Amino acid sequence: MTLIYGVEPRVDHFSCMVDLMGRAGLLSDAYKLIISMPMKPNSGVWGALMGACKKHNNIELGKEAFDNMLALEPLDSRNYLSLSNMYSSAGLRKESSEVRGLMKKRSVIRIPGSSCIEHGKRIHRFVSGDRSHPLEEEISKKLEELVKKVRGSGAWARTEFVLQDVDDEEVREDMINKHSEKLAIAFGLMVSANLRMPLVITKNLRICGDCHEFAKVVSRLEGREIIIRDKKRFHHFSNGSCSCRDYW
Repeated sequence: MTLIYGVEPRVDHFSCMVDLMGRAGLLSDAYKLIISMPMKPNSGVWGALMGACKKHNNIELGKEAFDNMLALEPLDSRNYLSLSNMYSSAGLRKESSEVRGLMKKRSVIRIPGSSCIEHGKRIHRFVSGDRSHPLEEEISKKLEELVKKVRGSGAWARTEFVLQDVDDEEVREDMINKHSEKLAIAFGLMVSANLRMPLVITKNLRICGDCHEFAKVVSRLEGREIIIRDKKRFHHFSNGSCSCRDYW
């Protein structure tokens, strides 16, 4: 790279390479690249590896990435939640609960998830289970209608993404059905009459797997493009698929 293009590799270049290797499932090669870096890898590099480990269900290497992220940013709640989500996705609810317990023990404050959508020259903000909106009753009815359509199409609720310690499966499903992204989507479909205009939503955290699947199915069932910008990237949902190709 330096000899051919005259560009000195920076940490961001390594982060991109780790991400590319992770997408290809080359997790061992990605890890070897990290430990051979000429500079100290930052949280972005380890985060790219951890995201790949979650996608490919490599718990052991994902824990290694988490430990390194924690050494760099011990009070960043997103690091803990990434590991908790990875455990949850693998069905390891006990381990996921232990990570959240560690957050509490270390007084790490979890950033509440919120989603925003513009309508009528105003920004409407939603949080999970939000009941403060003036149109709350109408939004709830619309969301209930959408959930029935989505579940009826065969897309089951992925309750492993519920972070709270709740054993009752029906309660867990009810909680995940009220995530902020879903509320924003229901509101957008309810108030926007122009079917050719996409719904544009911003999320302050990474979109969970259930909401991602929900947005894909809704885009197909409602014939509506949905754009969600989470903390990782833009997701363009159209006709049942996403621009990220289910890797984020």
